[in-house]
Amino acid sequence: MWDATQYLRFGGERSRPFFDLLARVGAELPEHVVDLGCGPGNLTVVLAERWPSAAVCGVDSSRQMIKAARHLIPADAPQSTGSGPVLTNHAPGLSFMLDDVRHWEPQSLPDVIISNAVLQWVPGHRELLVRWAGWLADDGWLAFQVPGNYDQPSHAILRELVASARWRPLLRDVELNRQSADPADYAGLLAGAGCEVDAWETTYVHILEGEDPVLEWYKGTGLRPVLTVLDADQAADFLSEYGERLRVAYPPSSFGTFFPFRRVFAVAHRAK
Repeated sequence: MWDATQYLRFGGERSRPFFDLLARVGAELPEHVVDLGCGPGNLTVVLAERWPSAAVCGVDSSRQMIKAARHLIPADAPQSTGSGPVLTNHAPGLSFMLDDVRHWEPQSLPDVIISNAVLQWVPGHRELLVRWAGWLADDGWLAFQVPGNYDQPSHAILRELVASARWRPLLRDVELNRQSADPADYAGLLAGAGCEVDAWETTYVHILEGEDPVLEWYKGTGLRPVLTVLDADQAADFLSEYGERLRVAYPPSSFGTFFPFRRVFAVAHRAK
């Protein structure tokens, strides 16, 4: 279960890569824009503000996230009781729908596909990217970013705990998010799909405030599969153990806690 409030606790730090990604998308007047893995919808709204004449649809498999996104809808707007799109007040064509990005198919050829920090959760996402690229309209754009920090202490500690004698019996079936590829790998993949490609990586050095900020960060993302299968007491014990080891790996200072975070980006353009 995803917690939109917890996820948005570090909304500024989480959204910065989205804006860096979006800055490389050269679409001028797209008609159909889709945000695959839109989360709570706050960044899908940015797409609708950039392209106010476009039909912009946010897609996510989490009912909690879609519920949060639909809070953007005014009380007098049409409501949906199912999984289909619901228009919001931010732009005439902005909507949200419940669907799994692995199985989503467009109703019309998209001019822009955005996917922000989602594909690390998707096994076989290289094949999915080729499929998405093949769906682009002429002059269409595909842009995504994924974390590339799985060699960092935050992930190494999590993997060690999940595999430890204490937690393995409870967590042996938990699937943690997966390693992304490098920029050159994505560039080659999408160039082979007939696109012009811009791929790069950036390491952000966040300075996080508050108590146990790295633990709080991962409670909104990487810890979700673990916390979902543990009961309340077990989850508290796991968080205590994980947090203790994180404080050693990421010691606080008088001005905050340094938290380096590498991300991998790719923007593909299908020329006319």
